[in-house]
Amino acid sequence: MLTVEKIGGTSMSQFQDVLQNIIIGNRTGKELYNRVFVVSAYGGVTNWLLEHKKTGEPGVYQKFVNNENYIQALDEVLVKLQNINKQFVDINLDLNLADKFISDRIDHAKNYLRSLSDVLATGYVSKPNILLAAREILASLGEAHSAFNSVNILENNGISGTFIDLCGFNDSEFLTIDERINETFKNIDAASTIPIVTGYTKGTEGIMREFDRGYSEVSFSKIAVELKANEAIIHKEYHLSSADPNIVGVENSIPVGSTNYNVADQLADIGMEAIHPKASKPLEMNGINIRIKNTFEPDHPGTLISKNYVGEESRVEIISGTNKVVAIEIHDPSMVGEVGFALQIMEIFRQHKVSYILKSTNANSITQVIWQKDKHQALIDELKEAFYEVTVKDVAMICTMGTNIAHPGIMAKATNALAENKINVESLSQSLKQVNMQFVIQRHDYERAIVALNNALCVE
Repeated sequence: MLTVEKIGGTSMSQFQDVLQNIIIGNRTGKELYNRVFVVSAYGGVTNWLLEHKKTGEPGVYQKFVNNENYIQALDEVLVKLQNINKQFVDINLDLNLADKFISDRIDHAKNYLRSLSDVLATGYVSKPNILLAAREILASLGEAHSAFNSVNILENNGISGTFIDLCGFNDSEFLTIDERINETFKNIDAASTIPIVTGYTKGTEGIMREFDRGYSEVSFSKIAVELKANEAIIHKEYHLSSADPNIVGVENSIPVGSTNYNVADQLADIGMEAIHPKASKPLEMNGINIRIKNTFEPDHPGTLISKNYVGEESRVEIISGTNKVVAIEIHDPSMVGEVGFALQIMEIFRQHKVSYILKSTNANSITQVIWQKDKHQALIDELKEAFYEVTVKDVAMICTMGTNIAHPGIMAKATNALAENKINVESLSQSLKQVNMQFVIQRHDYERAIVALNNALCVE
């Protein structure tokens, strides 16, 4: 049985636990093998190289974009990476070898970036393409660093490991992502070694062009499909749970156990990714189940995501949401009965490259919820110019999800729980598939709503 397993950045930062809980565990001899590990950069590293994923705080990439001193910024990152190396000396990382590897890789990256900067200065090439190349180069450094270290630690602990570097730093082959993965794994025997693979994969199409920070999960998915894995496992620092334990408390946050790809897509749509939706589709289509496991509870089976799972009992499996959204309501008396009126609204959204995550309507109003980061004044101004009345309001959105919630009374139970806690529903949406009930509420009620719904619908 071959598994392809991804280890997230927060878990990688505690590689002592990864080594004992995931890689070794209770295994001996041949039991250690027939597993391929795709690793993320250590926690925070990609933020330093690109920008902070949540706050947007700039990293080295922005220095390059602004033609500032990106060389010095890379030197500062190198010091941080070598400090990370020191944390793993106790589990037999060869510090000199590890420091030399990442120092050489960053020197190589500097040369690439200098060349790109020189070409950019000529004005003869497309700036977006040059910047994308720089972003790809910088992103790859984190995964190369963690993968090299991991193999070195395995080898020094008497376990056969193989460094699978998909970053393509030392070759000029014009391969697509799929071609690179196919070529790389032709001669790898996972029955006798543990391949440790970079989460970044170099390809002519540019893995970040479409997937940006979700690229490591895309590599993981493509590798699992290429190797026809029996199961794809994602190791995180938490369980996929009924609700965020930081909000409802660990004792009230219940591991989901089983769900399906449809629910996983609902989670991804509100930014709570079990797996990037464009990474999950190939796995779903090839009949490969995903298991989400907690790195620090290795004996727990985790949550299995499969294509056709439907819970035996009608129940809500997950409460989630976000308080970083905006509701935009278009009210226009001329909307009633006019064919194609909504298309006029969507055309403006399309022009501004903004997608909605909830939509609800009545006779003369359409409400759409978008991400806070996508609220641009130009979009609002154009909507106000085109339609009778436009209301913009900062809100939160709460979702109750499950594979079997198409049952009389669940909606009522949810709304009653909110009402009992004096939380007003501003707008709501549910499709015929009935896997996700979405409630728009005031932002200051967000955490109280999560607790109320989790207690009413998930905690027995």
